[in-house]
Amino acid sequence: MLALSEELTKAGHQVAVFSMQHPKNLPSIWSKYFISRLSFNEGKFFDKLKMLSRLFYSFEAKRKFRALINDFKPDLIHIHNIYHHISPSILDVARKYKIPVVMHVHDYKLICPNYKLFVKGKECERCKKTLYYNCVVNRCVNGSLSRSIGATLEMYLHNVILKIYRKSLTRLISPSKFMKEQFVAFGWPAEMINVVYNSYDNNLLGEKLDEDDYLLYFGGLSEEKGIETLIKAAAKINAKTKIVGDGRQDKELKKLAKQLTAPVEFCGFKSGDNLKKLILKAKAIIIPSIWPENMPLSLLESLSLGKIVIASNIGGIPELIQDSLNGFLFEAGNCDDLIEKIKQLERLDANQKEKIKQAAKLSIKEFNGQNNLDDVLKIYSEILK
Repeated sequence: MLALSEELTKAGHQVAVFSMQHPKNLPSIWSKYFISRLSFNEGKFFDKLKMLSRLFYSFEAKRKFRALINDFKPDLIHIHNIYHHISPSILDVARKYKIPVVMHVHDYKLICPNYKLFVKGKECERCKKTLYYNCVVNRCVNGSLSRSIGATLEMYLHNVILKIYRKSLTRLISPSKFMKEQFVAFGWPAEMINVVYNSYDNNLLGEKLDEDDYLLYFGGLSEEKGIETLIKAAAKINAKTKIVGDGRQDKELKKLAKQLTAPVEFCGFKSGDNLKKLILKAKAIIIPSIWPENMPLSLLESLSLGKIVIASNIGGIPELIQDSLNGFLFEAGNCDDLIEKIKQLERLDANQKEKIKQAAKLSIKEFNGQNNLDDVLKIYSEILK
């Protein structure tokens, strides 16, 4: 969102932003319109009651968004993840003023209560044909009955009773062909969905550092990321591994690494130059996801830096990785297959590795900010005509 806003502004367009108040927000002239901060993890009892309104229908968001629309008078609205912290109540404002709305879909929330199409370690499509009660039956939201009930009610309200997304959205932007196919399979019209791959961060490009002898995972620490598979593989072949990130599975993964005496170092959350240095010095980046990953930014960032990526053959990942050409693919969740790919990498000489690295860079050469902007502006133009 921030990158696209910046590119649009550079291209001469006027851009206003709408969000939630937060101490880590960037300074913004639009912050007076932002809704009050609520945290789903930190709040007291009355804050948690307020969270229900954010989950279902926020009148505060609707009121403040209406004020922004009246002052800014946009030609078009481009939304990202508005659910939970903002709520789709703002879409009623857009519909009232007859302003077209483009939604960037970063996950499966419009078709799946827990947004992942993944539960209890397996891919899941039980909620097709709006059978959202399966979320309660299987406790799909973090294994919690109450959260699963909340998510289920949210889906029925927004998608069956109000049909607020279907009535309000003009176009969807999907960052992968795979995600578009999933939405179509769940009943969304194909002609309504455009595929626009995310762009890599130009700020990452630059220096080249000598590589150390370690594998690297960076990202969230949660079950669907498949990090257990990486730790088991590292333990079996004594492969030095660094894990960067934080998340709810942190303690569990550290316990597993200790039990297996795996040569794994947990580095915590890193960003900016600290993260970039770790990526550049790794001999390979591992993306071991076991859920239908859409288009992970870690993949784009790694390829843009010319790193060898060993990734699960799942979701949108195979749209960018061609096995043994610009990286390696292994069967999701298959520890032995991951080990084989690591060994395959070890057997390559320096020239062969360099060839893969150059192919990695070349494979996303077109995924730059300018091309991303051009693709989005083309969609805007089609809509506004």
